[in-house]
Amino acid sequence: MNLILNAVAALGRGALAFLQSAGSLLIFAAEGLLNIFLPPYYPRLVGRALFTMGFLSLPVVALTAIFAGMVIALQSYTGFARFSAQGATASIVVLSVTRELGPVLAGLMMAGRAGAAMAAEIGTMRVTDQIDALTTLSTKPMRYLVAPRLLAGIIAMPLLVVVADVLGVLGGFIVATVKLRFGSAAYIQSTFQILQPIDVWSGVAKAAVFGFVIALSGCFHGYRSRGGAEGVGNATTSAVVMASVLILSLDYVMTEVFFSR
Repeated sequence: MNLILNAVAALGRGALAFLQSAGSLLIFAAEGLLNIFLPPYYPRLVGRALFTMGFLSLPVVALTAIFAGMVIALQSYTGFARFSAQGATASIVVLSVTRELGPVLAGLMMAGRAGAAMAAEIGTMRVTDQIDALTTLSTKPMRYLVAPRLLAGIIAMPLLVVVADVLGVLGGFIVATVKLRFGSAAYIQSTFQILQPIDVWSGVAKAAVFGFVIALSGCFHGYRSRGGAEGVGNATTSAVVMASVLILSLDYVMTEVFFSR
């Protein structure tokens, strides 16, 4: 009997801790969004965050996208060859990249790179009392540290996803024409015949949400970090894990919204 009660108590404590964390995250997100629209504004900080999140993440996103497109083309051809439907390879590549893999892979790469960096930077500021110093100087930390990064994430991720879409489709095109002996004109024609504006715009919309989630996760865990260097390390790990889980979860939800019939 005691074992059952202990198990129920542990489950209850876990549920309460989860609800408390979720509530804190939602309040933090609402406050961060509100501060985006309230003066004073910090365009220099937004530009710096755009450079860090966007430009510095471009190489890893580009490499991931082009190789993902190449692998999709190769695997699609292999699978469709069993049913003599190799002509559908171009359709599968462009739809997979624009709808799903472009936003998701770019988001995961940015979470591992930029999200971790944000959590480490803000976490270091927290444990060294720099955030408290900002408050002492009558500067609101949410407006100075969090809002510019949230805005930069919303802007940078769609731009990265557009690049990832182009390079992913290009990777599929290279494999299809060089290795699989597709005709270039026929492959391009099949790509544009199947591609619809909603395929691209759904991926861009996902990217904006993912960018916000990545910045939010990094800022949230960095802002709440405690306990010196160990606390900063834990905050960095938690930021990447949370952002990755939210990206995959929200990807399903948004796919259901855009493409359910």
